[in-house]
Amino acid sequence: MPDERRPDPGAETPDDEHGRGTGASRATTESAHGTSPEADENEVGTTRAPIPGPERARRLQAASRRVAIVSGELILIVLALLIIGRVIGELWVILLPVVLALLFTTVLWPVARFLRNHSWPPALASLVVLLLFLGAFGGIVAVIAPQVVGQVEEVADGVTEGLEQVQDYLAGPPFNVDDDQIGNAVDSIVTSVQSNAQNIAGYAVTTATTIGGLLINLVLALVLTFFFLKDGPKWVPWLAAQTGPQAAPHVAALSLKTWRTLSEFIRQQAIVGFVDAFFIGVGLLVLGVPLVVPLAVLTFFGAFIPIIGAFVAGGFAVLIALVDSGLTTALIVLGLIIVVQQIEGNVLQPILQGRGLNLHAAVVILAVTAGASLAGIIGAFLAVPVAALIAVAYRYGRDVLDGNNPEVDEDGMRGQLTRDAAGTHLVREPADTTPGS
Repeated sequence: MPDERRPDPGAETPDDEHGRGTGASRATTESAHGTSPEADENEVGTTRAPIPGPERARRLQAASRRVAIVSGELILIVLALLIIGRVIGELWVILLPVVLALLFTTVLWPVARFLRNHSWPPALASLVVLLLFLGAFGGIVAVIAPQVVGQVEEVADGVTEGLEQVQDYLAGPPFNVDDDQIGNAVDSIVTSVQSNAQNIAGYAVTTATTIGGLLINLVLALVLTFFFLKDGPKWVPWLAAQTGPQAAPHVAALSLKTWRTLSEFIRQQAIVGFVDAFFIGVGLLVLGVPLVVPLAVLTFFGAFIPIIGAFVAGGFAVLIALVDSGLTTALIVLGLIIVVQQIEGNVLQPILQGRGLNLHAAVVILAVTAGASLAGIIGAFLAVPVAALIAVAYRYGRDVLDGNNPEVDEDGMRGQLTRDAAGTHLVREPADTTPGS
């Protein structure tokens, strides 16, 4: 007969006479306090990390696959950019005249268009405009050259006097450099120049070769400018005709947007350069600094290399003022240049950039620096318009992805190809701007 007094296995067991419970209760208590030998042997520690969910492995695998795909795409994009850059570098001799011709065409096209609209034949209008351009450039050189030749002796005398002043300054306190030390320093410089005569000759040959190549590129650019002025209106219809009916409006719209941006850049920098050259030239003339016209022309063309060009042109003006008229005049010229640059940067540039390039100043500085490091002066000159064209293409692609129909003008019209007996034309027609069209 079962013992009715047997304790319930699930019931709590009171402590025995020594204050200890039964084996099960004692094991539980000791396990909780980490005092059981068996628990010490089997316990592996605890953590606050949650128990892995049933979807963790699948999601980790999907995320890893996504990262791998994105990494592969990024590597392919970088390789494509490197290949494109290498191809452009190999074809730079051909591309440079084309780019220069496009810039010349943006300057000359308004005059050529005016003549074409007044019944001038395209070839004749292009030739006349190009000859006028060459005549204007030759006139500028004809005005500058005599002044440079006539005043170069004066500037050279100023340099000699400046060196004598420096020598006298070094001979007095606190330097107290005597004539023998100065003579030894000069002899050391002469010896260094003589020992590097071969390298200097090599640099001179390289410079002459570069100048010769630039002249050849300028001639090719002028020839291409004539053809661009003559046949330029046919370019967009031809380019759009090489694509499909859905891509043609986008090709036409993007081509026209890039052309307007390039033209706006030329006009903007021409206005900025004229303002800088005028006020700085007037200031130099009032102060009696020599080479006013050459320095003003240098300032004008320096404006086509934003920020960097103005700094270099201003540096030349300050240097000439220092050599010819002394430190006081040089400081006045420096102050004049700073004031003009501040007016340009805070008043003129924001107004023009608001409807023009829409590029941040930091982007402009980085673009000029990158262009100068890759292609020298030509690279610095072309860096900003290239950056502006890249920005136009990026914004256009972004608007396409957002479904904003950037190919449609503000008046609701867009370009479309049509063909008749005379050929293929790009005409403007009402656009269907429904989303996804």
